[in-house]
Amino acid sequence: MSKSNNHVIILPGESGWEIWSRSANGAFELQHATDLMHVGDLENIPNGDLTLLFALRSVTTVPMRVMTADEAMFEDLVALHAERLGLRADPLAGQLNDLFEIRRENDSAVLLSIWLKKPGEGDLPRVGPKAFDLSARAISVQGSAVTVWRELGRWVFAVHQDDKLLYAQATACESEQPDAALARELKFSLMQLSMQGLHPTPSRLDVLSADASLDLGALRDGFELPVAIRPRPAPVLPAPVSKLLPEDVRAARKEAQRKQRIQLGVGAAALLYLLLLGWLAYGLWQKSRRVADMEQQAELAAPAAEAYTLHMERWHELADAIDIDHAPVEILYRIHSCIPKNAGVRLTTAEVGPYEVNLRGEAPSSEAANQFKLNLRKNTSLSRYDWDLPDSTPGKRGRDFQYRGNAAAPHQAP
Repeated sequence: MSKSNNHVIILPGESGWEIWSRSANGAFELQHATDLMHVGDLENIPNGDLTLLFALRSVTTVPMRVMTADEAMFEDLVALHAERLGLRADPLAGQLNDLFEIRRENDSAVLLSIWLKKPGEGDLPRVGPKAFDLSARAISVQGSAVTVWRELGRWVFAVHQDDKLLYAQATACESEQPDAALARELKFSLMQLSMQGLHPTPSRLDVLSADASLDLGALRDGFELPVAIRPRPAPVLPAPVSKLLPEDVRAARKEAQRKQRIQLGVGAAALLYLLLLGWLAYGLWQKSRRVADMEQQAELAAPAAEAYTLHMERWHELADAIDIDHAPVEILYRIHSCIPKNAGVRLTTAEVGPYEVNLRGEAPSSEAANQFKLNLRKNTSLSRYDWDLPDSTPGKRGRDFQYRGNAAAPHQAP
């Protein structure tokens, strides 16, 4: 079965969460509107790439003007400003903040940072979304305007400047009609934006609602702007989508990636195993063709094998005489090369054999004796000896030492 190319959006509606699905023409259509206040209670979510748009009551938006156009400094300046406002992202809760550039001028820029409240029980759907954003960024607005709508039983608004979201906020107003309290919150927010040097210049105030009978008197009295009701448009996918990623979803993605890697590893191991079996079977088949010939040749070579065995026995008897690694002079030379130069270490007795070495000597200090021990251990040409290197003892000329090395005799052919 091919993977579905459908895209699904979950967003907060007027009185509950809604599920929207992309239609054949590319626009999103409402699939299911609920009265559920927790997105975790949603069931029967369609298959496809899922995007969750958080309600504005779960997000704090922080617009600001920075006196630099250097993009490399934006994140640090936003973090500093958020710190002054008491906003701190919990590093253990995932990626809960993001930054968007609204406009850039010669020596300044206007930015919008969003800070997501750590999701609690029921704040995430049962199906892990592919992407996260906030609801206000899914509303397409042309020009500069203030947009008001109801979201999960509460009035919210967004301020757009030149088609871009400048600010968004959930109010405390839960009345059925846009009343004077809502108008006051809108005016106060616009004043704050102006005091921050952002100077929004909305040309209209739109109330998004399917109820054309709403009383807009309070809004018209509070603003010298055209105020109108228009249907809430279908959502659009924010571009670019935010980097928000709560820890629960991030952990689930890591677990899915881990399982996928395990599955790929198991598949690769199985394939390698089959290839190995095939290679071994081919090798056995080739060898089986020569087995009879080899057995016949072995019978013919039996007398020569007897002579070879006798020869090897005699050769092993001569090994100590012809192998330079067993020559006492060579072994003594290698031991002498381990004596630290100009350290005053000297050997008084050296009993050197192919498989046993006894060394006695003097050193002016324990450091010199220890360096001699270290050199003996590190010398690769003496690695066949198992060294017994006790600590040096006080002597007439400083420190006396006695070292012993043993090497296993080579295996003799029977």
